[in-house]
Amino acid sequence: MTVSVTACKTEYLTNPLGLDCPEPRFFWQLETDRRNVRQSAYQLIVASSKELLDLDRGDQWDSGKVDSDDSIQVVYAGKSLQSQKPYFWKVRIWDEQGNVSAWSEPACWSMGILSRGEWQAKWIGRKAVPGLNMQPSPFLRKEFAVRSGIRRAMVYVTALGLFQLKVNGQQVGHLFAPGWTDYDKRVQVHAYDVTEQLAEGGNVFGVILGDGWYAGTVGFLGRHVYGERPFFLLQACIEYEDGSRDMIATDAAWRTTEGPIRYSDLIKGETYDARLEQVGWDQAGFDDSGWETPDIRSGYNGLLVAAVEPPIRIMKTMKPIVVRRTEAGSYIFDMGQNMVGWTEVNVQGTAGTHITLSHAEMLNPDGSLYLDNLRVAVQQDHYILKGDGEEKYEPHFTFHGFRYVELIGYPGEPDLHTITGKVIHSDTPTAGALETSDDMVNQLYANITWGQRGNFLSVPTDCPQRDERLGWTGDAQIFARTASYNMDVSRFFTKYMQDMIDCQQPSGAFTDVAPDAGWIRHKMWNTRLNWFAPDNAGWGDAGVIIPWTLYMMYGDKRILQTHYEAMVRWVAYLTDSTDNLIRPDYANYGDWLSIDADTPKEVLATAYFAYSTKVLSQIAGVIGRPADQRLYETHFANIARAFREAFVQSDGRIQGDTQTVYVLVLQFGLLTPGLKPLAVRHLTNNIRERGDRLSTGFLGVGYLLPALTDCGELDVAYTLLTQKAFPSWMYSILHGATTIWERWDGWTTENGFQTPSMNSFNHYSLGSVGEWMFRYMAGIEADASAPGFRHAIIRPQPGGHLTYVKASYESLYGRIAVAWSLSEAGELTVAVEIPANTTASVLVPAQNVSMDGAKANEGGSEITLIEGAEGTQVELGSGTYKFTGTAVRF
Repeated sequence: MTVSVTACKTEYLTNPLGLDCPEPRFFWQLETDRRNVRQSAYQLIVASSKELLDLDRGDQWDSGKVDSDDSIQVVYAGKSLQSQKPYFWKVRIWDEQGNVSAWSEPACWSMGILSRGEWQAKWIGRKAVPGLNMQPSPFLRKEFAVRSGIRRAMVYVTALGLFQLKVNGQQVGHLFAPGWTDYDKRVQVHAYDVTEQLAEGGNVFGVILGDGWYAGTVGFLGRHVYGERPFFLLQACIEYEDGSRDMIATDAAWRTTEGPIRYSDLIKGETYDARLEQVGWDQAGFDDSGWETPDIRSGYNGLLVAAVEPPIRIMKTMKPIVVRRTEAGSYIFDMGQNMVGWTEVNVQGTAGTHITLSHAEMLNPDGSLYLDNLRVAVQQDHYILKGDGEEKYEPHFTFHGFRYVELIGYPGEPDLHTITGKVIHSDTPTAGALETSDDMVNQLYANITWGQRGNFLSVPTDCPQRDERLGWTGDAQIFARTASYNMDVSRFFTKYMQDMIDCQQPSGAFTDVAPDAGWIRHKMWNTRLNWFAPDNAGWGDAGVIIPWTLYMMYGDKRILQTHYEAMVRWVAYLTDSTDNLIRPDYANYGDWLSIDADTPKEVLATAYFAYSTKVLSQIAGVIGRPADQRLYETHFANIARAFREAFVQSDGRIQGDTQTVYVLVLQFGLLTPGLKPLAVRHLTNNIRERGDRLSTGFLGVGYLLPALTDCGELDVAYTLLTQKAFPSWMYSILHGATTIWERWDGWTTENGFQTPSMNSFNHYSLGSVGEWMFRYMAGIEADASAPGFRHAIIRPQPGGHLTYVKASYESLYGRIAVAWSLSEAGELTVAVEIPANTTASVLVPAQNVSMDGAKANEGGSEITLIEGAEGTQVELGSGTYKFTGTAVRF
C-alpha cells in the first residue's frame, strides 16, 4: 500500500541531452495500488554530479518541502545552468496522509552549447559538381586520436540539409536530422553521447550529407529554396578522468568526396551505385589521400538552437502480403497498408545490374501503379549492383507515401521476403488506444492513426506522396486535438509553433504553411498561384488554437506565455482587416473540399475571427492578464453581435445554410440561447435532407459531431459516424482505405479517381473525427480549469449500434481508461481508471447504478452517487471503479 515516484522526465523527455532551456520543467508520476492517492507536497533536488545526488545533496537546487500537488510542469528554480554540463535530479513526495515516499530513481539531462561564442566549428561542405542538376551526396570524414581514461564524450551536430553521422562505423542519431526549420531563421542542434563509441587510439567521424529541405525539392518551388548545397557543423568535446579535454570540430582539416549516392532528394527519390562504395571509409586507418579539402562556408546568420522536435525513426517494419508478376516482367507488391517510408530490397546479381523500386498509393484498373496524383514527384529509388554476393539496399535521404511497390529489373524471381517496408515518422509515443464493437469504426480509428504516422514527419505535412508535403497550418489545427489523444505530440507541436512564429508577417498575419516553403519570401500568392495568401481563416488561426490545445492536453502554460504577444498581433491584424468587426479579408480557401456545400467565406472568416478572439481571452486569463481577458471577452461579444446582425436570421438560419456554418457558430458560441435550438434544427434538417450524410470540408468536419452531441443530437452524430453511403468516412473503408483520404470523393464507384492534380490518399484532416471518438464516444475529456487531465471529465455517451467501447489515454499523470458495454436488455456497465494525483467527475449515463468494490475511498470519504435525468454523477479520486445500471438511452 505504498506510493512510489516513477516516470521522471525533463522537458517531456527521459534523460534528454543538449537542452538550451534555462529553466527546464520536471514531470513525474505516482504509482500505487490504492485509491484516492493525492500528492500533498514534494521535494526535488538537482545536483551537478551523480555522486552528490546519491548523497542527497542538491548543490544546484534543493526545493525543500513544497506544499503542492504539482507533479507536471514543475519549473527549475536553482542556480544558473552551465553550457554543456550534465545535471542529475530526483524527487520524493508526501501523500494525502502525510506519508513520505522513497526518492525516485535518478534522472538526468544535459545542457547544449549555450552561446554562439563557444562554437569553434566551421560549416563545411563540398563544392558542386559542374553540369549536374542533382548532386551526389557528399561524404565527409575526420580521424582523431583519443587518450585513455575517457569520462564523457559529447558531440553537437547540425546541418544546412540533412546528415547521417557515424562514429567508428556505428550509426549515431536518427533519420532526417536536423529536421525542417526555416533555415534563414534557425537550425536545430542535436547532442549525442558517444562515450561508448570511442576507443583509445585512432577514431573517426564519418558523415554523409543530403540536400533535404534546405537544398532539395520542397513544395511547389522546386529545388534550392533555402540554399544551393548542404553544409555540416560538428563540435565534439571529450572529457577525461584527469579533468583535461579535447575538442574536435569541423574545419579545413576534414576530408570530403562523392560516393555511391548519386542523388537523394526528398521528393525525387534516390539513385545509389554500389560499385562506387569505398569500403572502410568510416573506419580509422582508411586512406583518404585521394579525397578533397572541404569547402568552408563563410558563416551562418540564423540561430543555433537545441533540437525540440522528436527524432524521426524507423518505427515499424512490414512485409508485403501479395506479390504478382506483370506482363512487362516487373513485380508489384502489396504491403497491405498505405504507409510512409521506403522499402529495403535483398538482391543478388552481376555488377552493373540496375533495379528500380517504384512506389504508389493505389492501382489503376489494369493493375498498374496509379502515379498520376504524384504530379512532379518521383517515388522511385534506383540501385546499381556491385555484384558481390547478397546485397541489401535502402535509401538514405528520401521517403515515399505508398501501399504498392513495383520492382523493376530484378535479376531472379522475388518472393514476399525480397522487400521489407520501413515505416518512418517522428517518434511521438503512442498515447491513445480505442476499440469498439464495430470493426469498421475500428478501421476508421486505425486509418486516423496511420494518417498521423504518415504525416507527422518533422512538421505536420498535408500529404507524404506528391510534390507538396508542406506544413499546412489549417490541417494541423483542426487535427491537433485528435493528434494529442493518439500520440504524445507535446514537443512536436511546440517545435511547430516556433515554425509558425518564424513565419509570422510584420502585419501580424500567420501564414498558411510553416516552415516557410518559399512562397511567402517569393510572394507566390500574387504570382504563380494567385489563390494562395499569406493568411487564411482556419489556417492562420492555428497560431492561437494549437497553443490552447497544448495547454488543455498537457497543462503547458509556458507555450501560452511564450507566444502570447504573437497571438495578440494576430487578433489585431484580423481586427484591422474587418469592416465593423465582420468580413475579415482572410478566407481564400473556405471550407476546403466540402461536398456540394458552398460555405460563404465571409461567414467562415468572421466566425474564426471571433473564435481566435475568444480563445485569446481565455489565454489571457490563464497567464494572469485580467485586463486583457476582459478586453478580449468584450471584443468577442462585440464580434458575435456583429456576426448575428450580419449573417443570422430571426428563425436561426445562417447565411450559406451549410452544415459548416451551423457547426462553427454552435461550437464557437456565437448564438444567443434563443437562436441556438433554431440553428440546431436547420443543421439536422440539412443532414436529413441529404440522406443522413455530411457535407463538411476540412474546417467543418472536426466540429460536426461535437456540435451535434453538445446540442442533444447524439443519434444524428452516430448515424453520420457509421454512414456507409457516399460521402462518409465508411465509404472509403468499404473501398479498401487504410488511411484517411484527402477528399471524400478521392475515388468513387461512379467516377473512379478524382482529379489527379489534388488527390492524396493519405491526408489526415478529415480524420479529425478522432477527437469526438475519445471525448464523446468514449468520454475522456480534459477540464479547462485543471488542464493536462489534472481533473478529468469522464462522460461516455453510448449510441448507434455500438455495444461496447474501450479507450485509454496516457496522460502526463498516467493512464486514464474508460470501457463501457451495453447489453441487449439495456444494462450499461462502465469501468473507469483514474491515475494517482488526479480526480475526475464521472457521469454514468444510467440510473439505479451500483458500484463494485468498497464504496468508501481510502481516508474515509464516502463516494456519493447522485442520480439525475442524464445519468448518475459521481466525483472520484484515483483508482479503478466499475458501475452498472440501466442505460438512460436504449
